[in-house]
Amino acid sequence: MSPNRDDRPNDGRPPPESPVLEAILENERNRRYLGERLEAAGDRIDIDLLGDIVRHGPVLEALLKEPLDRRGIEDRLDISRATSHRYVQWLDEQELVEKVDGRFQLTWRGAVIAEEILRFEANVRTAHRLTPLLDAVCDDHRDFVLEPFVDSTITVAEPDDPYRPVERFMALVRESEKLRGFNTTHMVPLALNEFHRQLFEDTDTKIIYVPSVAERLFETYPERAREAIESGHLVLRTRDELPYGLAIFDDRVGIGGYDEATGLMEVFVDTDAPIAREWAERVYASVEDDSESLEERANPVH
Repeated sequence: MSPNRDDRPNDGRPPPESPVLEAILENERNRRYLGERLEAAGDRIDIDLLGDIVRHGPVLEALLKEPLDRRGIEDRLDISRATSHRYVQWLDEQELVEKVDGRFQLTWRGAVIAEEILRFEANVRTAHRLTPLLDAVCDDHRDFVLEPFVDSTITVAEPDDPYRPVERFMALVRESEKLRGFNTTHMVPLALNEFHRQLFEDTDTKIIYVPSVAERLFETYPERAREAIESGHLVLRTRDELPYGLAIFDDRVGIGGYDEATGLMEVFVDTDAPIAREWAERVYASVEDDSESLEERANPVH
């Protein structure tokens, strides 16, 4: 079972995040200023050169895996001898490859560029795949990053099956002993008794809702909600503003996007990628630190 927040050190802080996650988050923080920084540097790369680099992406990716001779490049990419000659000649002119023992291998600069091309492709692909989620999240709260969700499962509501995202969410709840998360509305419709039975009886749950949503939960299930909280089975906290829906299951993490008019889940994106769990743990811890327990809200300290 995956580590949970209760397994953290006694000081309550999240475990140290990986350097990879730190680099991704730093890139995300800086992305809006990259153009200004490049302009200040005064040495922008010619757009045609950028296009040529992308066009040579397949051979760069092949050589990133291992050095290859000319025949190996042709076989790997299923290209002609003339095409492989043009590829290698251009890469050599740009000093992205060098020939060692009859095989072409990437220079250090070539390897860095090859990795960046793959990252660019992955992020563009992910942006296309996550379009339903990006459209559902408020512009002011796009504080999650794409890279952790490259290989995610994306479940979108359809006209003939509007509850597909909810069903996906419920399937993951049933597979988990613990659930943590926050949401701008109820994670599933209040009328769905199966989930709320799971919430109150089967799954150890920590949820952060906006105050009005927490109040409606108590209005709908007053006795069961109170019993679950008193037993410690359900921890319910509130926060005045929340960015989107986040759920941390035993083995996966997910993000939900909701229709503002109906409150129904329009899209649910989930993944078991370790880097996504690190990101989700950090976001949840930050939101939890800025939330209040029901007791704190009912009895504010002046």
